[in-house]
Amino acid sequence: MLLKRATLTIVLILATVGLFSSCSVTLNGASIPPEMKTINVEFFENNAPLVVNNLSQLFTESLKNRIRSQTRLAIVRGEADAVISGAITGYSIAPVAVQATQGNQAPIASSSRLTITINVKYVNEKDKKQNYEQSFSRYTDFRGDLAGQEQNLIQVINQQLTEDIFNKAFANW
Repeated sequence: MLLKRATLTIVLILATVGLFSSCSVTLNGASIPPEMKTINVEFFENNAPLVVNNLSQLFTESLKNRIRSQTRLAIVRGEADAVISGAITGYSIAPVAVQATQGNQAPIASSSRLTITINVKYVNEKDKKQNYEQSFSRYTDFRGDLAGQEQNLIQVINQQLTEDIFNKAFANW
């Protein structure tokens, strides 16, 4: 008899949780209201002092792919339930570890850091409390010459940045 009551209690709790969780759609940690159907991801112009020719395109497509793969939202141009816009404001390379040299030679960087900064504006027409404008910055360290590894490093940083922006917009982290 006690076992039947415990089982019934668990079933009622699970049913209640299921009922209340049906208020929004959750995919991969994203909480998107059911009334939100579309999003406009505008092109992120590169306004950084150092410019990489394809960085704007790579970043914008990376963000769109993240939204496509982890939400049910349709990406549209023009009027939408939500809009993500912004610009690339920083692209910098700086030494993070210096290697001593012999004699009168200047020290050289044994490890460098590539940092990308993006300013993002998110406007949610369905829930104005979710709106934000924020700067996101991520970096990755590397050794050797940047030229041979730059595109791979950009891809790594883009994944980190799009995760941050996605979580801020849809997971409220």
